[in-house]
Amino acid sequence: QVQLVESGGGLVQAGGSLTLSCAASGTILRMNLMGWYRQAPGKQRELVATITRGGSTQYANSVKGRFSISRDNTKNTVYLQMNSLKPEDTAVYYCNAEATMTSPYWGQGTRVTVSS
Repeated sequence: QVQLVESGGGLVQAGGSLTLSCAASGTILRMNLMGWYRQAPGKQRELVATITRGGSTQYANSVKGRFSISRDNTKNTVYLQMNSLKPEDTAVYYCNAEATMTSPYWGQGTRVTVSS
């Protein structure tokens, strides 16, 4: 069983930056895909960014050019660098990990609030 713990959320002004971290209790090397999702109040959870074991990344159109996902296998941690934050980025951000033949793993979420 892998546990994911997010950190780094908080309150920031529009245009500011935050870096979210997702620390895994076990090795992330066996995770085929890791990613960040977010859920704003009254909305469905949506994909923000993903990174494969090989380091390939994908982003939601709404965050392209502003957010960057990375992983440090030596620290079993995935990061989400968020720049040029907008009020519409306000949400609870969740870390996700997927491995072969197992159900996806989720963290408990970290709240990001962007004030205008």
